[in-house]
Amino acid sequence: MALLNFGGVEEHVITREEFPLKKAQEVLKDETIAVIGYGVQGPGQALNLRDNGFSVIVGQRKNSKTWDKAKNDGWIPGETLFEIEEACEKGSILQYLLSDAGQISLWPTVKKHLTKGKALYFSHGFGITYKERTGIIPPDDVDVILVAPKGSGTSLRRMFLEGRGLNSSYAIFQDATGKAKEKVSALGIGVGSGYLFQTDFRKEVFSDLTGERGTLMGAIQGIFAAQYEVLRSNGHSPSEAFNETVEELTQSLMPLVAENGMDWMYANCSTTAQRGALDWWKKFRDASKPVFEELYSEVAVGNEAQRSIDSNSQDDYREKLEEELKELRESEMWQAGSTVRTLRPENN
Repeated sequence: MALLNFGGVEEHVITREEFPLKKAQEVLKDETIAVIGYGVQGPGQALNLRDNGFSVIVGQRKNSKTWDKAKNDGWIPGETLFEIEEACEKGSILQYLLSDAGQISLWPTVKKHLTKGKALYFSHGFGITYKERTGIIPPDDVDVILVAPKGSGTSLRRMFLEGRGLNSSYAIFQDATGKAKEKVSALGIGVGSGYLFQTDFRKEVFSDLTGERGTLMGAIQGIFAAQYEVLRSNGHSPSEAFNETVEELTQSLMPLVAENGMDWMYANCSTTAQRGALDWWKKFRDASKPVFEELYSEVAVGNEAQRSIDSNSQDDYREKLEEELKELRESEMWQAGSTVRTLRPENN
């Protein structure tokens, strides 16, 4: 493990230098990795593993959109693409990448194929952390591991094709074979991680649910909407409001943050912008911190998990979800965004 210093806090991480792809291939040379589910994380992880030279098969429901997507991605029915149960039987490492609701529903099928010595792999700690609610309790004689890329499967694949890596967390819940650490390290490198940092299943799901509802998705949409609405109510045009709220952030400033950090982004803005940001950021922190504290508490006691389970298990979940997404999609702010994106130079 490499020892890195994070602002005075030392942390052990796994890098590609100390655990190169060749070593990962050697560790997993006798394994068949069955990627169960081809939705959000499945395609990126499966394709990266395949391109990195591992033995990979995909398990997906036949005659579904995702089955067709897998075929279009080059997975061959009867050779590398199978119905879920057959893939579970053939795989020695089962990458359980269905949605949380899908994992609950398919668990009885998957569990019966978790024979001694196999490994059960997750990219989210939900099913195991809330096992009393999900019913996902693995047998004692299998490894239970996690690699959680810090981004979507689409980003994981895109960065892989660009020769970059998306950082991932890793965790070991159960080490039945004594080889869980080398397996999870090899899989983390195999799926295209930049580096791997250690966590546990509980911390992964707590941070993930907080992040999704917070700065990654929920909070950022709320802040966008609040600023856009204030600008519009004060007479600014949709184009001006959207550009000042979203476009400049995503196209100009966030790339600077990604490149060298927030302080570097500040240093590369006007002195007026710097002064305003330094004067106002703590006010926003103080205003939003109680909301984050409430959010984390709801995650920790399991209320957010239960809401997800209850909602996602309803027969009309997809229809209700589409209605909620439609509200976002058809809002003036995102309609303005759709128009602004068409005007970017690369689209003309």
